Amino acid sequence: MIFKDYYKILGLETSRVSIDEIKVAYRNAAKKYHPDVNVGDSLAEERIKDINEAYRVLSMPTSKRKYDRVWNSKNLVNKKFNIKGKDSIVKMFFGNVKQKNDKKDEEKNKQPLRGENVETEISTTIYEAFYGLDKKISLRTVEGKMKTFTVTVPQGIRDGEKIRLIGQGKPGINGAKNGDLFIKINIKDNKKFRLQGCDIYTDLLITPWEAALGTRVNIQSIDEETKVYIPQGIQSGEKIRIPGKGYKDGKGSRGDLIAEVKIMVPKNLTNEERKIFEKLNDISTFNPRKE
Repeated sequence: MIFKDYYKILGLETSRVSIDEIKVAYRNAAKKYHPDVNVGDSLAEERIKDINEAYRVLSMPTSKRKYDRVWNSKNLVNKKFNIKGKDSIVKMFFGNVKQKNDKKDEEKNKQPLRGENVETEISTTIYEAFYGLDKKISLRTVEGKMKTFTVTVPQGIRDGEKIRLIGQGKPGINGAKNGDLFIKINIKDNKKFRLQGCDIYTDLLITPWEAALGTRVNIQSIDEETKVYIPQGIQSGEKIRIPGKGYKDGKGSRGDLIAEVKIMVPKNLTNEERKIFEKLNDISTFNPRKE
């Protein structure tokens, strides 16, 4: 049976010493038996290990008190605990650290852990978003399998908004809840309508004579046809705003329909049309190149 006298290893004769005195004794002993000073001396290498071990135990008040009880009743301790070398005495003072850590890790691994959220995005047309619909999407799960979801896109959802499907994310661990699935909605423009905020933009195609004389025309909004007035002399690129005929704003109101004027010139003229344009060319005083 081996009991290491840590005080003797550090060159101390009694346990009634302060932590500062232990630190001084440790520095002196470590300097004396340092490997750089005792090159090739295997005994010095073992000695420095014992010195480090002694310092670890005696430099901490708690472990020092435990060791002092053993040191003051060495025979009793040897009989009860069968201390064998440095591993046994370290275990007596600090317990089986590995087992404690393993137990903590095991307990940690058993703790419920909510599943992670999953995010994806889908595209929908401006009509689908305006009126709402049920849309099916397929996603690949963590296990690599494809799963189909039915997503209810509510009427008037805004571009970039997210729909949340509770519990459709990654599975929870140890009985915890699953994460959620968040689906970002991207509203795509079509050939007729362009969405900007709550306003809908569209092109209003008119003839040169309608632009020159002014007129009333029917224009199609997203949900109904509306009659608008075209003022005399309107130019291409000018905009006509029709209030309350745009996209839903989520507060019970709607944005505006904004019609951008595009004056269209006929490509194929009849003989009569050609004569009228030729006469207009002869009598008109309007010349935009000189304005």
